[in-house]
Formats: sequence, C-alpha cells, structure tokens
Amino acid sequence: MRINKLLSNYGYCSRRETNRMIEENRITVNGQNCIKGQWVEEDDIILIDNEPISLKEKIYIAFNKPVGITCTLEKTVKNNIGDYINFSDYIFPVGRLDKESQGLIILTNDGDLANKILESENKHEKEYIVTLNRPFNDSFINGMSEGVEICGVKTRKCQVSKISDNVFRIILTQGLNKQIRRMSKTFGYTVIKLERIRILNIKIDGIDIGKWRVLTDEELIKLQSC
Repeated sequence: MRINKLLSNYGYCSRRETNRMIEENRITVNGQNCIKGQWVEEDDIILIDNEPISLKEKIYIAFNKPVGITCTLEKTVKNNIGDYINFSDYIFPVGRLDKESQGLIILTNDGDLANKILESENKHEKEYIVTLNRPFNDSFINGMSEGVEICGVKTRKCQVSKISDNVFRIILTQGLNKQIRRMSKTFGYTVIKLERIRILNIKIDGIDIGKWRVLTDEELIKLQSC
C-alpha cells in the first residue's frame, strides 16, 4: 500500500502529515528517502527521524460536536475538535458533520475501521433529528423517504418519521455533502437544527455537548462486526 495509508492504518499520523514529513526528508524506506505516494510493504524498513515505526494503541472515541465546530483536529483551523479533545496520539474524525450541525462524531486512529464505516456500499446507518423552519406535511415525509434528486444524483431510499410539526427523524445509509439540508431545500424547507444521534450501534445518549467518551468493549466488538 502507499506510505500515507500505511502510516494512517498504523495510527501514526495523517496522510497530510506523512506528506509533510516526506517533504522534510524525515522518512526513509530501506535506506532511501521516501517520495510522495510511494508504495511500501509491511516488511520494508521504514524509519521516521531514523527511528523505526511501530503500531500505536488503537483509540476509539464518541464525541458530541457542538454547532460552529469544524470536523478536524488540524491546529491551523480555528474552532475545531481539538479544542475539546486533546490527545498526544494521532486521531481523526470518521467522516464529517458540517459546521452548522451538531451531534455524534466517532474519532479513532484505526484507518481500517474508519474505511469500513465510511464505505458507501456497506450502507451503514446514521440517524439524525432535524428541525425545519416551518411545519411540514405527509407529502414531505413520503418524498424524503423515496429519495431526492440533489447534486445530480438521486439519494437512496431512507427511513423518515415525524416527531412534531416541524421536527423529523431520518436514518440515512449514505453521506453526501450536506445531504439532509439539500434534500429538505428541494421541498422548500430550511434546516434550522440538525443533530446526529447515532452511527451504527454507537449512540449519543449520555454525552453532553462538547464532551466525549471512550467506546466500551461491547460497543467496539459490535462496531467491528458491522
């Protein structure tokens, strides 16, 4: 695999950070300076700052993201997740939740599990509670459930149920950019609050806004088996 992917899977650093270290000639492969995008094998001798790389302990976190926070831990970005989660080891968010939205984000340094969760073909469920700017009727619920044309594609059929006059629950199995906001806009509605409350078997219950917790062993076993 490429050096960027290997180091990410090892929980060592991000792909962007790998490129930065390559530019600084800090990574060697079998005694030669590494180049961007280089293919490597696990039995290659890979050194960073003349030290061999090693597998990091895997970290799995559930975080309740506040509104106004960007889904990154890049220090150059203001108001990011790193303001709430300060880990010395490298971790990254699995997927994104736009800045205007709030709710559940999984963070880890396990690249393999992250890819499995994000793979669209796996049709993994993500559940949201959505508040609109005005009341809606049954035709809105039915239209949303059947799929909506946005960004040149039709969204997958999904589960949508009414909670109150202007609040609904939706369960998606894909993650297009600002999907729920764009779907709602197609019917003439504006989302004024969007909260993700579940990713697969991981729920936001008991996590205050801006707080996080480590996944339980039971949660992790079930998550890895999905």
